[in-house]
Amino acid sequence: MVDLPGTYSLMAHSAEEVVARDFLCFGDYDAVCVVCDATALERGMNLVLQVLELTDRVVVCVNLVDEARRKGIHLDLELLARRLGVPVVGTQARKKGSLPPLLSALDRVASGREETSPLPLRYPHRIEDAITALEELTAPLCGDRLSPRWLAVKLLEGDQSLLAGAEQALGAGLLTDGELAAAVGEQQEALTPWDMGPEHFPDRLVAALASTAQALCQEVVTGRETGYSPLDRKLDRLLTSPRTGYPLMLCLLAVVFWLTIVGANYPSQALSALLFSLQDRLSALLLGWGVPDWLHGALVLGVYRTLAWVTSVMLPPMAIFFPLFTLLEDAGYLPRVAYDLDRPFHRCGACGKQALTMAMGFGCNAAGVVGCRIVDSPRERLLAVLTNSFVPCNGRLPTLISLITMFFVMGGPGSSLLSAGLLTGLILLGVGATLAATKLLSATLLKGVPSSFTLELPPYRRPQLGKTILRSVFDRTLFVLGRAAAVAAPAGLGLWVLANVQVGGATLLARLAGFLDPLGRIMGMDGVILCAFLLGLPANEIVLPIILMAYLSQGSLTELGSLEQLRTLLMANGWTWHTAVCVAIFTLFHWPCSTTLLTVKKETGSWKWTALAALLPTALGFAACTGLTLLGRLFAV
Repeated sequence: MVDLPGTYSLMAHSAEEVVARDFLCFGDYDAVCVVCDATALERGMNLVLQVLELTDRVVVCVNLVDEARRKGIHLDLELLARRLGVPVVGTQARKKGSLPPLLSALDRVASGREETSPLPLRYPHRIEDAITALEELTAPLCGDRLSPRWLAVKLLEGDQSLLAGAEQALGAGLLTDGELAAAVGEQQEALTPWDMGPEHFPDRLVAALASTAQALCQEVVTGRETGYSPLDRKLDRLLTSPRTGYPLMLCLLAVVFWLTIVGANYPSQALSALLFSLQDRLSALLLGWGVPDWLHGALVLGVYRTLAWVTSVMLPPMAIFFPLFTLLEDAGYLPRVAYDLDRPFHRCGACGKQALTMAMGFGCNAAGVVGCRIVDSPRERLLAVLTNSFVPCNGRLPTLISLITMFFVMGGPGSSLLSAGLLTGLILLGVGATLAATKLLSATLLKGVPSSFTLELPPYRRPQLGKTILRSVFDRTLFVLGRAAAVAAPAGLGLWVLANVQVGGATLLARLAGFLDPLGRIMGMDGVILCAFLLGLPANEIVLPIILMAYLSQGSLTELGSLEQLRTLLMANGWTWHTAVCVAIFTLFHWPCSTTLLTVKKETGSWKWTALAALLPTALGFAACTGLTLLGRLFAV
C-alpha cells in the first residue's frame, strides 16, 4: 500500500505534487484509490477525472459522508459509480466498520474480478481532432505502458518535466522523434488561432475538467450546494478578518500559555520530587555496591540528575502544550492562522506556510525545522529553517516563566494571567524578530520573489480528544523528550566534570565563568550566566540550574526550591530587574540547542547554513542586551 502526498490535480506545482503525479503516471500499481471529501465533492472530482485518463483500475472513496449528512448534503453514490464507470464507496474513516466495503472494492478491481469502463473526458472538438491525429503516432510507442490518448494530450500541453518522465518510462525519445515532434508542432500551430495553443492549452484542459466535474456533481449531490456552513462563514469572518483575526489570535495564544503555565506547575513539582527521590535510592544502591565516589558522582550527580531536571522541566509543559496545539490543528484553526499571517510573511519575501512551521517551533525548534518541508520553494524553505529559532521552544519557556514570575509578577491575585500576558508579549517580540530576519535574508542572501500557495480552509470539526491526546503524547511529546534526554545525558557528564575538576585551586566551571565575565558584563549579565547559556547548548532546560550550581559552588545541579528562595539567591549575587530583562532577552534570542542545529544540518546539508542559523539569533540577542545595558548606564537606570 503506497500513500501518496495529497494533491488536487496532476498538473503539479510543488515537489509533493510531482511525486504523486509521477507515481500515478508511470508507477507499477495494481489499483488506485482516490479519496474525496463528501462535503466538497466537486473539488475532488477534478483529480478523479484526471486519474481515469491514466488507468481504468480506480476506486473512488468518498470520505466524511457522516459530516456531509450533518450538513444536509445527500450523495447518490450509486449514480456516481454508474456515471464514472468505476466503483464508488462511501466511508467514515474514523469508524473502522465503514472500511471493509472499500477494501473489498479495491480487491475486486486490483484482481481484475470487476470490470470497469471509465467515463471518457471530452475536450473542445478542435482539441479532440488534434488528439485523434496524434494518437496514431503515440499508440505504437505506448504499448500497454501508457494511454496513447493521455500521452497525446500531454504532448500538446508541453509539460517538459512530465514528458521527460514519459520518455524514461517508455524508453523512447518522444521529443527527439522527428515525425512525432513535427506532428505535435503542426497541431499546436493549428490550435493557436483558437486560443488553444501551448500558452492557453492548460486553461482549456482545466475548463473541461471543471465543467465535467460540475455536471457530475449537479446530478449526484442534492441539498446544500457546499459543505461550507453558515456557522463556518461567521467564524471565518471573525478569525480571518484583519480587524478581529489578529486580536483573537493573540488572545488564544495567551490562553494556551496560561493553561500551560497553570497546568504544568504542580505536575512539574511532583515529577521533580519523584525523580529526585529515585536519585537517593540509586545513590544508595551504587554506594552499597562499593562504586568509587568519582563514578557515583559522574553517573548519579551528573548524568541522572541532569536527565531528571530535563524531564521534570520539559515533560509537564509539553504534555499540555502539544495536545492543545494538536487540538487547534484538528479543529481547523491553524490553517486560519496561516491565512492571517500570509500577508506579513509575503511582504517579507516568504509565504504563509512559514507561520505553521513557526507555530511548531513553540513546542520544539527541531520539530519546527523538520516541519519546514511543507514549504515548496527551496528558497522560502531555507528562510523558514534559518529563522525558526527566533521563537522560544518548550525548553526556553520555563526559564522565561520563572523570570517573569520572580521579577515582574511575584504573587498576588491574577499573577498567572499577568504572567501569561507578559509571556505573550515576549512571544510577539520573537514573531516580530522572525519577520524582520526573514525580510533581511530575503533582501540579501536569499533574494527572490515570494511564491504563492494553495491553502484549503477546511470546515471546523470537533476534535477527537482521546486520539488527539494520544497522538500528541507519543508522536510529539515523548519523541521530543527522548531526543532532549539523549543529548542531556552526555551533557550532564561533561557538566559534572567541569564543576568538579580543579585547576589551580578553582574548578573548570569557575574559570570558564571568570573568562566570560567581561563579555557578560557588557551584555548586562555576568560570566556565570553566559557560561550557563554556553553549557546549556545540549538542552536549554538546564541553563537556570547551571546558574544556581555555579552561584552555590556545588558540584552538581541544585534543586530549585521555591521561586522566592531562588529570587533571594539571584539578588544576593547581584541580579536586578535589568539583569532579569537581559537574561529574558538572551533566553529568547541566542543559539539554538544542539538538537536543533543538527536538524538544521540534516535538512540543509550545509554547515554554512547551520552556522548562520546559530549566528542570526545570537547576534540579535547580543545587540539587544548590549544596547539595553548602554542605555541603562547612560540614564543610570
